[in-house]
This record gives sequence, structure tokens and C-alpha cells, in this order.
Amino acid sequence: MADPRHLRRPPPPPEAWTPRRAGLPGDEGGRSPESASFARRAIRPAALLLLTFITTTASGAIRQHPGVDFPLWQIAFPVDAIRPISDGLSYSVPLLLILLCHELGHYFMARRHGVHASLPHFIPLPPVLGLGTMGAVIGMRKVTADRRKLIDIGAAGPLAGLLVAIPVLIYGLSLSPVIELHPGGMQEGNSLLYAGLKLLTKGLWLPSATQDVNLHPTAFAGWTGLLITMINLLPIGQLDGGHVATAYFGNGYNRFARWVHRLLPVVALGVFAWTIEVVWRETLGTGRWDLGAAVEIAVGSAFPWVLWWAMVAAVRRASGSADHPPVDRQPLPPSRRVLFWLVAVVFALLLMPAPMRTSLAGVERAAPAASVAPEPTVGPAPPAAVSGTPPAEPGAD
Repeated sequence: MADPRHLRRPPPPPEAWTPRRAGLPGDEGGRSPESASFARRAIRPAALLLLTFITTTASGAIRQHPGVDFPLWQIAFPVDAIRPISDGLSYSVPLLLILLCHELGHYFMARRHGVHASLPHFIPLPPVLGLGTMGAVIGMRKVTADRRKLIDIGAAGPLAGLLVAIPVLIYGLSLSPVIELHPGGMQEGNSLLYAGLKLLTKGLWLPSATQDVNLHPTAFAGWTGLLITMINLLPIGQLDGGHVATAYFGNGYNRFARWVHRLLPVVALGVFAWTIEVVWRETLGTGRWDLGAAVEIAVGSAFPWVLWWAMVAAVRRASGSADHPPVDRQPLPPSRRVLFWLVAVVFALLLMPAPMRTSLAGVERAAPAASVAPEPTVGPAPPAAVSGTPPAEPGAD
């Protein structure tokens, strides 16, 4: 019988070892494909974070240098009003920390549930527009249909952001003095949570008819964090509030969400009327009432609600629908129903009818005292002394 060993395939020769050098094409610098892919995906978020850090720091510096004129060509980045830009760090650093914690809340909760999520992408704005940013977003390849996972992911961001925003705001308010109000100043929006924190730190319900807190940049960053959280919790479409509401109510909520979107201009009209009434009360008995000025202030107060309506409409047109993707019919467990009501209470505490407006409350500034010229001397002028010649004493010959 023939020996079958000659039919066996000879073993392959051992692979020659080839040293790898960092940076050669195809070897990803010696890193694993996973780490190399993560590094590539992190380039754009890191660049946007850096750009938003610059714009928010510049915005904070502009607030610290009011009244500085700059040429028209600097409108996108007014260097003359920004320098030194380091003055804006007390605003930008806490604000970015709040926004980063908000988005990382979404990111890590999505990863925990096995849902793909991108790294946070910050949205910079020109610093002259006020805040220096529109916040940040994360992307998901597909919104999960699991209602339990969806409510966890939607609620994690706002709650994580608030865990940072509230301490930041309390610390900032401790650095903010209570000052006398003067007509024409800007009044930030007041929510129940914000007013309560002012009461906690200052012992006063502010603003009053003549007083309010003069916000330190860190306090303004904390207030901005509350505002951005409120916007995200609007129960519309694929905002955080839309995710939470759809997870709680199911697919039937889409019809109600469309009506909420259509009612935003009506809310703007309500804010317009409410602001007219507030301005009237601020000027009652002062002789400062001016209908034209009140209408101008009211338009500015109502404009954000029209802007949010337009943004949702633009997203709807771009995507073909403003509806939330469908979810399954599995009912939520009691713990997630409690989570929904917690988020609803947070939204109610953060609600600001007018995020920013001009205030006519307070005491008129005292007019600067006019300079008075010295009265002319009456009588003969004293004799002029000549250098080196002492004046003669009276009675001396």
C-alpha cells in the first residue's frame, strides 16, 4: 500500500516579519483599525469644538467690553471689541462644559443600549450674535424603535446638562451683585427654576420694580445652559422633548406634535401681548410709556418662537417629514413613566416666555452735574510778583 504522506500539501513557509513604521499608508501607524477609525471620526467634532470655543470666548469678551466701536469689515469677528479675548473664558469654559455634558449624556446612554451615535458636533455662531453657539448635536444612523431605549437616550442629555448647569449658575450668581435697575437695560428670561435659584442665593424674588442681579459671565453661561435645555425639551419632532414624548405616548403622538408646531406662531402672539402688558406695568406712573417702544420690545420677545417654528419647518422640508420615526407598541415600564414626568416637570421649571428683552423698569439715571465756571474776582487785581524780587512790606521806606 502506497504511503499517502506524499499526497499531503507541504506546510506554507513562515511569513517574513516586516517592521512597521508609524505613518505608512495602510498600517494606520501601528494602531488597530478600531482606534484609527475613531481618530478619523473625531477630527470633525474636534475641529468644531475648537471653533466653538473661539466663538464663545469671543462672545464672552464682547460682553465684557460694552460700547467698543469696530469697523464694518470686522462684523463677523470684531477684533477691536474682543481684545483681550481671555476676558471671555469665564463664560465660554462653563458653557462648553454644560453643552458637552448634555451631549455626552446622549452619547453614553446610546452606547449603553447598543445604539450607534456619533461624537458631539458643536455648532459655532459669529460672536456678535450673542451666545457664540447654537449648542451641539449627535447623529444616529437610525433612531431606535425601542421605547424604553428611546426615552433613556432622549432624557439623558437634558438631565446630564442640568447636573452641571445648576451648580455653575449657583456659583455664578454668588459672584453677581444685585444692582439698581435703569430703563433701557437688557432683561434675560425668567423661569421658575432661575427665579428660585436667585431667591436661594440672594434672598430676593428678582427682578423687582427697581432691582435685579447683574450677571457675572459664569452666571450668564449657566443661564444660557438653562435656555438651551428648554429649547431641546420642546416636544416636537426629533428634539429631545420629541423623543421623550413619542416614547411615552407612542406613534399617535406625531399628530399632536404637528399641532404643537403649528401653534408656535400663536405662542409668539401670546408672548407679544404679554410683553406689551409687562412693559405697561413697568412704566405705570413714571410717564415713560411709549406704545411704539413697547411694540418694538414685544416683537423682539416674540421673535424666538417664530424662529423655532421656522427651524422645525426647514427640517421638515429638508427631511420630507417632521414626524418622529415609528416606535414599537411595547408599553413602558413604570420606571420610564416616572422618568417622563420628571422630564415634563423640568421643562415646566425651565420655560421662559421671553428669552431676552429690553426692560423699561427701574430708576432714571441721574443727569451728570453741569460744570460751573468760577465767578470773576471783584476789586483790584493783586500785584504780580516778579521772580527774584520780594514784594515790599507795607510802611517800609
